[in-house]
Amino acid sequence: MAASYLARSSALLRRSASCSAAPLGQVARSTRGLSHIARVAVGDKLPATTFKYFNSEGNMKWVGEEDKRRNGISQEITTEQLCKGKKVVLFAVPGAFTPTCSMKHLPGFIERAEEIKAKGVDAIACVSVNDAFVMDAWGKGLSTGDKVMMLADGNAQFTKALGVDLDLNDKGLGIRSRRYAMLVEDSIVKILNLEEGGAFTISSADTILEALGV
Repeated sequence: MAASYLARSSALLRRSASCSAAPLGQVARSTRGLSHIARVAVGDKLPATTFKYFNSEGNMKWVGEEDKRRNGISQEITTEQLCKGKKVVLFAVPGAFTPTCSMKHLPGFIERAEEIKAKGVDAIACVSVNDAFVMDAWGKGLSTGDKVMMLADGNAQFTKALGVDLDLNDKGLGIRSRRYAMLVEDSIVKILNLEEGGAFTISSADTILEALGV
């Protein structure tokens, strides 16, 4: 049953993607399956967003200003706290547990996390339009540990703010994110490898390592 589900999900995501991708570091331009053309570009500052996730001790962290109001302190990381004054690799997938994301995209960043961080990267984070419980289970299943932060963009707030939302309502998958990988320095996008729909051609860990000068 699981294999059948993965096969169906993979087919849906492939059909949502266009047949070509943008060159390395450029924004791919296609409106098929998209609610609008992507707005994010190299040189842009990341939008302020609240992510939810489970920390390494298995506790949920509500990351953002809500915690400051509720507890008097800022719990871990807002988008700005994650990136300000730091070098961060941020990548997104169309969905947790989907085939390409589970077999290639996330595992690649787990396997090459140490090499990426050796290039001066402070953190690697995976973003998906899923809830924190799903992201936590997915991360544990692939043994992300402390190598990759599993950030839940449950309401697609961050995804929509970037302009990379992918409308798959007609496939029964709702609003998802286009697949991408970016290098962010001090909250500014320095490298952006944005895929067409759910394609996987230019957003791998290997491509990021190449851009970092391996």
